Amino acid sequence: MVRRIIIMGLIATILNLFACSRRTNDNNSGLSKEVEERLSQSIEAFKNRPIHKELTEQIIDSTPDDNLLQVVFDNLSEKQSTDYEKEYETVMSWNKSRQAIYMIWALEAEVNNGGYNQFYSNSSAQFYKHLSDALELVGANKFADLTNRANETFEQEKSKITQHQDGTIEGFSKSYDDNPLNKYDDEFYELYQTENLQQIQVGFIRRNKKEFIDK
Repeated sequence: MVRRIIIMGLIATILNLFACSRRTNDNNSGLSKEVEERLSQSIEAFKNRPIHKELTEQIIDSTPDDNLLQVVFDNLSEKQSTDYEKEYETVMSWNKSRQAIYMIWALEAEVNNGGYNQFYSNSSAQFYKHLSDALELVGANKFADLTNRANETFEQEKSKITQHQDGTIEGFSKSYDDNPLNKYDDEFYELYQTENLQQIQVGFIRRNKKEFIDK
């Protein structure tokens, strides 16, 4: 799961660049040279990024805001057991601050990639009951309310939501038809236009950096 989420984080970055390109080049079907360069630089920087098995106060303080969330998530991923059956147990052994960043990253990566329907259908769903509290902890109260409502819908209509999810791509694709979770995807994307969830988390990490350092 961790590897998938990290890759999905990169995909989200790429999608943001495409969105930027669409906004600034509405009459141009291709990517601008500037966006192409930024895309290439982002991929190269991601591939060669340093991954810290131990975080220090100095590393946090010297990391730019644009990279801090990735640095913290990479550090948390390093703490995972190679046996991902123990992922939940491992995450729940951490302090609340680390739990929150890890869980929110999973939520954001899944929803940006395939909506709440994908989030609940993957192993990330094991954290769903904790996510509203995690979002409130970092100060993302509107996202917490949104996810709480999505949770309630999932619990109430789980049989309808999952009826076509038979393990096949076709079944999963069909599960999006008339899915009651779809409306929350639109809310999530719209909310992101006014409240940057990543920046909210960066601010939380800055204010509570001692919760993330290893030495």
